[in-house]
Amino acid sequence: MRFDENAQLDTSNINDLRGGGGGGGGALGGRVAVGGGGLGIVGLILYFLLSQLGGGGFAGGGGLALPNGLQGLASGQTADTTAAASSCRTGAQANTQLDCEVVAVVNSLDGYWSDTFARSGQTYTPPRTNFFSGSVRTGCGGATSDTGPFYCPADQQIYIDLSFFKELETRFGAQGGTFSRAYVIAHEYGHHIQDLLGTTSRVRGGDTGPTSGSVRLELQADCYAGVWGNHASTTPTASGKPLILDVTRADVNAALDTASRIGDDYIQQNLGGGRVDQSSFTHGSSAQREKWYMTGYNSGNPAQCDTFARGVNLG
Repeated sequence: MRFDENAQLDTSNINDLRGGGGGGGGALGGRVAVGGGGLGIVGLILYFLLSQLGGGGFAGGGGLALPNGLQGLASGQTADTTAAASSCRTGAQANTQLDCEVVAVVNSLDGYWSDTFARSGQTYTPPRTNFFSGSVRTGCGGATSDTGPFYCPADQQIYIDLSFFKELETRFGAQGGTFSRAYVIAHEYGHHIQDLLGTTSRVRGGDTGPTSGSVRLELQADCYAGVWGNHASTTPTASGKPLILDVTRADVNAALDTASRIGDDYIQQNLGGGRVDQSSFTHGSSAQREKWYMTGYNSGNPAQCDTFARGVNLG
């Protein structure tokens, strides 16, 4: 996967908090779930992992209750688009710089979902995507980089420490790559689509288990990510031309590899205590995550992503 070098990038929906006092207080730990239920690609999986390893408490996912009394992040957090905008202007930068790569993926996602909503007679409101380092304040509470990328329904914004992508390769063993990273962003966009459609409100916070609402929500977000992936190389942006070029089968395989590395069972067995506890599932197994990503990718149709349908086989 690569980007059209001459394409113009739009950073108007990007907040760059990395150099603007993004929160500090790295020892604080996250409390996203307490503050309003942030939805992340790994989220509560990491909480359970650290619980097993005695690593402390944080969460970013389906609403696990953490102890009260956690302090908010330091004041002075500011949002600034200038850092990203100064270097992220064309697809050429997206091919060489990680932050610009994410900007380009965001542009493509907004292009696809805006068109899809319009064809359904609905209005699409894009989320803002925040780059942060270490820790951040959100409408869902405070969070650290350990939470992983997440979407906050309370403020309709996505938060990501870009170092997570390296963590995927070094800690989770994912092969990585541009389309793999795009899957992560597209998954968070999937949560925004759920929020706009009212799906998020159907799930009760703290719901766990292999067929729980939390798992259904995450698998649907994977499916929506696959839907966008199907259209990634044909979706025009503001220039009228597709920004993304040359999506190959190897790219899709890399995305599936990432999906397999962040299933509840894989993380519990390989990064946790070695025992798989299905009752604590919040995101779905590796096989389920791969299945639903490919359901979206093969169909290219969001209507095929109804993980809440009666009698649906989650995999």
